[in-house]
Amino acid sequence: MAGISIPGVTDKYKTNETVEKLMQIERIPLTREQQTLETYKKQQDAWRDVNRKVSSLRDSVKSLYSFENPFNNKLTSSTEEYAVTATATRNATYDTFNIDVIQAATADRFLTAELDEDTKVPAGTYTYKIADKTVTMRWKGGSLQEFSDSLNRRGNNLIKTRVIGATRGKKTLAIESLKTGEANKLSFEDDAKTFAETTGMIIKVKPKTISFGTARSELSAPPEDKISEQRRMPAISMKDIQVSGETITVPPRAGYKISIPDSVKEMPNYHLTLTIMQKDTPDITVSLNKTPVAPVFPESGSASFRDVTIRNAPVDASLPPEPAVKPEPLDPIETSSVLFAVMNDGSEKLIPTDSILTDSETKIDLNLSDYRGIDALIFRNRNTGKTFTVSSTEAFNPNENLGFIPQHPITTAGDAIIKYEGITIRRPENTIDDVVPEVTLNILDKTEKTAKISVKPDVESAKDALITFVGKYNQAIGQINILSQNKPELIDEMDYLTDEEKKAQREKLGMFLSDSSLNTLKSNVQAITQARYPFNENAEITMLSQIGIATNASSYSGYTPSKLRGYLEIDEKKLDAELEKHLEDIKNIFGYDTDGDLIIDSGIGYKLDKQLTAYVQTGGIFALKTSGLDTKIKASEQKITRLESQMEQKEADLRNKYGQMEGALNSLENQQTTISNFSNRGNKE
Repeated sequence: MAGISIPGVTDKYKTNETVEKLMQIERIPLTREQQTLETYKKQQDAWRDVNRKVSSLRDSVKSLYSFENPFNNKLTSSTEEYAVTATATRNATYDTFNIDVIQAATADRFLTAELDEDTKVPAGTYTYKIADKTVTMRWKGGSLQEFSDSLNRRGNNLIKTRVIGATRGKKTLAIESLKTGEANKLSFEDDAKTFAETTGMIIKVKPKTISFGTARSELSAPPEDKISEQRRMPAISMKDIQVSGETITVPPRAGYKISIPDSVKEMPNYHLTLTIMQKDTPDITVSLNKTPVAPVFPESGSASFRDVTIRNAPVDASLPPEPAVKPEPLDPIETSSVLFAVMNDGSEKLIPTDSILTDSETKIDLNLSDYRGIDALIFRNRNTGKTFTVSSTEAFNPNENLGFIPQHPITTAGDAIIKYEGITIRRPENTIDDVVPEVTLNILDKTEKTAKISVKPDVESAKDALITFVGKYNQAIGQINILSQNKPELIDEMDYLTDEEKKAQREKLGMFLSDSSLNTLKSNVQAITQARYPFNENAEITMLSQIGIATNASSYSGYTPSKLRGYLEIDEKKLDAELEKHLEDIKNIFGYDTDGDLIIDSGIGYKLDKQLTAYVQTGGIFALKTSGLDTKIKASEQKITRLESQMEQKEADLRNKYGQMEGALNSLENQQTTISNFSNRGNKE
């Protein structure tokens, strides 16, 4: 058995080695095609890589001239940040203004008296109201904590409660409104009111109202109006004022003054209310313009008898003659500025009454905390064709008008009150965005001294965007250099690459040496970044090099090969200085409108974007390169599949032939062995 040889299993004649060597020669076309396929894939990866870097550069470029460009970003600062801060939109103008915070907007926050910790909240319907919104809860009864948790689940962003440990064995329940502003007072209805009273949270009070201005004796003549008037316009007086019941009728060019009672002035939390109604009346300027400017005497008369007429001598009153030049006719006056607050220093403050010229009744509500030091009210009807009916003035405490006052208030509902450049402004919330255009004020606390709010350019974000642009530009140029040049030093100069990254880049070195598209792209973007962009006749900054961004921006003036690679450098000190002085110019060199159609059509950013888009867009140059390689890769893969099939068939044929040859040789050897054995036996016999 030891001499048995099985073709294809034993390799007595080394046919496997022979077949393998023959197949190596046969596989040369397949191996070459596999290498070609690998080259195509590496080239495709290289195009995709440079496409990513150029796309990243384009994104950076677009951000420098689009609507969201960093040059329009604004920063705000406040000298009293504990009390007021501000945020500005990109459309805000550079400005500095003063803000005094009289008070921040607050919400009602009430406490009960100290209760035993095992206090139960009775079953019932508990209703809490804030302005026109209500929260109603049907309660089955339970502990303070259970009541608090249940009410919080139904609070609907209107109210919130919590149980506070007051002293050992004692608890107190806090209920607060989540809406700030004087109009958002917290009130109690149904069983909520009973529970609030029994736990000492509120106490009943009778509303107290003080009325004044109901008798003519309370009125006095208004002081002289300091506004310049037309000649012959009647002065404002109170001679035609009529007082009837609880109303005062004020005809055209009439007015009055009414003093605030001392008992009211001492209550800064009081409000004053009155209503005003207007009515159109014949304009007095019509009749005034018809009035002669000098006396007109009738004719002195005459007597006639038959054909004889005797005339009386003309009247001689020794009056001044009629003026040679007639005065200008009076113009009608229409104004809504009729109500003024007189302060204790004699100054006057206009009380806004913008809606009084409409046909509807206007209700005026003055918070005395906004007019500290008020002494009187003045009503001046400067109009020539309007008659006003004014109600008596009422003073009251708005908290008492609810029918209760809190016994343990943490805070009570109040508006935010600020002074903007000396003008008092009141808002129900602490976020105020309708005072300064494009600026939102955030009220935090009362100011100890006037806060100065400044809106300035965000220079740092502009600088960061420019640095990012330079970094993306250099990455794109570096990748183009590697692919289009066969210089190992290109990679050695890139200190920021890891060893693995450098190894990967070396495989791409000079890969597209014969492809002109990359060199064309590099040449074009370099020309764009080095060109001048005179966006107007007075432009001081028209080139990147003027702001410290150039291929030789560094202070070192010696020769370095890297300066010839096309990379941009940054002189940071110069960039900082130019950003501070010429931010708007720098913005314009990246994108500006040349023909007045409000569409950017020139600038570094615009032109780079247009140039790079031709390469990276769908169907662009890079896409054509990769799609062309896709076709080659598919053709190569098909060829490899066909060659592999041929190689398999060739190898099978060779192994079959050599197997048959081994079988024949084995048969011959066996025959030879048989003959030899037979001969040996014959010789022995």
